[in-house]
Amino acid sequence: MIQHICRGVLLCVLIAAAGCGGGTRNATPQNSANPDRFLYDRGLESLKERKWLDAREYFRQVFDNYPGSPLRPDAKLGIADSYLGERSAESLVLADTEYREFLTFYPTSARADYAQFKLAMSYFEQMRAPDRDQAPTREALEEFQAFFTRFPNSALVPEAKQRWREARDRLSEHTFRVGLTYFRLRADAGSLSRFQEVLKDDPGFNGRDQVYYYLAELYLRNNRKDEAIPYYSRLVTEFSESEYLERARDRLEELKAQ
Repeated sequence: MIQHICRGVLLCVLIAAAGCGGGTRNATPQNSANPDRFLYDRGLESLKERKWLDAREYFRQVFDNYPGSPLRPDAKLGIADSYLGERSAESLVLADTEYREFLTFYPTSARADYAQFKLAMSYFEQMRAPDRDQAPTREALEEFQAFFTRFPNSALVPEAKQRWREARDRLSEHTFRVGLTYFRLRADAGSLSRFQEVLKDDPGFNGRDQVYYYLAELYLRNNRKDEAIPYYSRLVTEFSESEYLERARDRLEELKAQ
């Protein structure tokens, strides 16, 4: 609750600051037949050139000054894309807001799938290292899941699945590292629960070789050899390359010899 309140306060401050960015440029040529199209195209050019502020000002003119323009929804996305492109902590919060507003204003738009995907990416870009707080990672996974649910046939599904996998790996790596810390402290109950949690919640985790190895080591340390062997075996079977591969093979040979 407190986190959401703080985020809301931060958002208000950022929106106010964004509105004081030097004023809206009036670059529409006189006697232009399609001033909204002119401004929108200039916004796209600025976006490609990574001139985020310029792009945002052009798109905002379209959205604010031409309520009947068919380009208005695209201009709203352009504003959001300019914030996402900056990738600063502040701009990513604003990108989140713009994409959410687009989905509220234009829920049936042909580009709603794009907006939902980019909304998830606004959290993806905020993800932290595995040893730090994973709240943004969980938010990204939630928004990717909303994308898969609402837009299963979108052309963006393959890219979304790739990004979802990266986010899921980050979260699983975090849980594994907590378990590894417990393992090194010989707090075996905590270690066991974390390792098992990873394998249960994320069987596709790309780093499960390390989970197999330390879970087997944990069982072996507690004289539970029959439970250790299957995890050494899974590591050897499922991975042709792993820093734990030779150690797992050695352990299996030792156990067989015994």
